[in-house]
Amino acid sequence: MIKTIIAVLLSAGSLTVYAGDSIRAHTLKPLEVMGVKQMPDGGTAVEAVTDIGGAEARRLGIEAPKGISTVAPNFFMPDYGSRMTSSIYVRGLGARIDQPVVGLTVDNIPYLNKDNYDFDIADIESIEVLRGAQAVLNGRNTMGGQINVRTLSPLKTEGFRGMAEYGTANTVKASAAYYGRFNETLGMSIAGQYKHTDGYYRNSHNGEKTGRENSGSLRWKTAWRPSARLSVNNTAAVSTGKQHGYPYASLTTGLIDYADTCAYRRTSVADALTVAWAGKRVVVTSISSVQYLDDCMDLDQDFLPLDYFTLRQARKETAVTEDLFTRGTRGKYSWLGGVYAFYKTTDMKAPVTFKDTGIARLIEEHRNKYNPEYPIRWDSRRFVLGSNFDMSSGGVALYHESTVRLGEWRLEAGIRLDIEKTSLTYNSFTNTGFTTMHILPDGSEDVYSHTPVDIDDHGHISHTYIELLPKFTVSRTGDFEPYFSFSKGYKAGGYNTQMFSDVLQQRIMGIMGMSELYTFEQIVPYKPEKSLNYELGAHWRLPSARLKLDAALFYIDCRDQQLTVFPPGTTTGRMMTNAGRTRSMGAELEAAWQATDDLNFRAAYGYTNATFRRYNDGRQNYRGKRVPYAPSNTLFAEVHWRATPLVFGGITPTATASVRCAGNIYWDEANTVSQPFYCLPSLAVGLEAEHWSLRLSADNISDTRYDTFYFVSIGNAFVQRGLPRLLSATLRVRI
Repeated sequence: MIKTIIAVLLSAGSLTVYAGDSIRAHTLKPLEVMGVKQMPDGGTAVEAVTDIGGAEARRLGIEAPKGISTVAPNFFMPDYGSRMTSSIYVRGLGARIDQPVVGLTVDNIPYLNKDNYDFDIADIESIEVLRGAQAVLNGRNTMGGQINVRTLSPLKTEGFRGMAEYGTANTVKASAAYYGRFNETLGMSIAGQYKHTDGYYRNSHNGEKTGRENSGSLRWKTAWRPSARLSVNNTAAVSTGKQHGYPYASLTTGLIDYADTCAYRRTSVADALTVAWAGKRVVVTSISSVQYLDDCMDLDQDFLPLDYFTLRQARKETAVTEDLFTRGTRGKYSWLGGVYAFYKTTDMKAPVTFKDTGIARLIEEHRNKYNPEYPIRWDSRRFVLGSNFDMSSGGVALYHESTVRLGEWRLEAGIRLDIEKTSLTYNSFTNTGFTTMHILPDGSEDVYSHTPVDIDDHGHISHTYIELLPKFTVSRTGDFEPYFSFSKGYKAGGYNTQMFSDVLQQRIMGIMGMSELYTFEQIVPYKPEKSLNYELGAHWRLPSARLKLDAALFYIDCRDQQLTVFPPGTTTGRMMTNAGRTRSMGAELEAAWQATDDLNFRAAYGYTNATFRRYNDGRQNYRGKRVPYAPSNTLFAEVHWRATPLVFGGITPTATASVRCAGNIYWDEANTVSQPFYCLPSLAVGLEAEHWSLRLSADNISDTRYDTFYFVSIGNAFVQRGLPRLLSATLRVRI
């Protein structure tokens, strides 16, 4: 976020910028108004925020949102599964599936589906990570924060930029971009990139590498300033990719050993048009976006070398958004307010295929031990539990935020009215059958009866949610800026589509004369998650020491926190449930120090203590236990050295050392399994010239072994190991 420009008054070819308590007049140049929601009152961002510039992003190898993990304190985005897996945990909040706790925009494109968060972004100009509830300005699913990414503008950058990289596991990355400026008011750019990797681990069942990937993306960006008052920006982006296999290893054997196909394919298209008009006292901005997602996941759900069951989830999703807001200032009063609307529709097919071993062990053996005199034999050794879904969600929101300056103090108050309706139309079906045998006195079998299993369930359910989301902040401006804020966060409810195969399985159990564990109403819908957030912090700026410090203490009271769990028994799915109440509290500290002109340091530490205050799943009371998957600690530190320019004939050497740490991470609600605190050190050296740079880097140079994920399927525990030591060489050119 551009933190100094807050209000613009445009008249007679001049631009007046209010920054702090000073006023500076500038001759108007090509003005890029990106529509970022910033209050027009001067000063820096009030609450906890981590800013990462383009140069630092390249140093740290940040090319996707997952690369931010631990760089911002208490921000954790583990790298496991496929690109579909984009779990984010911030300050103890987060979930593995469905709704995110953090919003994401890239060049003002607001990505609505967490499954589409993990993609590579070429030519990043800046990354802003806001922590804490951002609901007033950004709405639903931002109770943990907001990520804003900007790429290079064709009005600021000209010429050709290229990158080529080669690394461990035959990993190849390449990008090329051209930025052209037709005149002072019109520029266009096109940027593309490609990535290939063979993967880092091997499936012992077939000897193939897991994690193989081919992906690419293309971005077309237009920036137009037809007049001093009008700004038009459009970004169109398309990405595609395919991954093969997931490195899920048995916790018992340590081996990756599964028989059926695991793969993920995704094509994503998005476009955002930002139009901003600047009057004498206000700026009016419209951000319109459209998104399309087409993906398919094939999953060996048992991850064993036996034929239990598989899942194929194919989805097509379309979404449109409109955000219209104004901002302005009059004396000591500043304001920002607007209206937001969205609509999203999803067509998804998610059949689960039962195979021979699954039929024998999960159905026949389970049923026959209760009635051995009349055992059943399934008619075929393969059948499908089909599930088709048409899902839609839409909503409208009104929001407003006001700021009043009282000397060096600043008071902010905001509120948002959020109305959303979700609906699900489903069709669950199967067509199979079984034969009941009779064991005769001599031990032989005789056919007793044949029972067809023909289920074709249709239904429609919908829910409407209305939330009022307030926020209040008091802060002081200057080199020392303390602040206190209170806000309410909100994460939308939804439907457990992955559990429909289990609902069908329960129906089949009922047909076989066995009791059902749960019903549709008990397991499919889940409620919204809400939080009350309290934050006390400060920003210090010490220009003489070239030091910047940021600190925050937070307390979060969360109701109905959404947790991803595996239901009891030999189930095939996973589901979202609501814990009654959780509490999260902790601290964050960031420091940036420019020690000399050639040497700078950066560090970030986050501590979170997130526990259940009320959660009983009917089997166990988890009160006092830590919330799973959210790390208790995150730590990041970096030291970067760049020699005085123009040494060695214009070639400048550089060196960077950094470390990322996280843990402890509890993997279950009972806190019986965990990942201890671990650290991943990295080292890089490079040479930079005016038109090129060369960089050699090593990540996880200690080759630390750690786990990024843990889960249980039909009673078997699995983990995914983190990436091993990675070596790479990167060449960049600028012409």
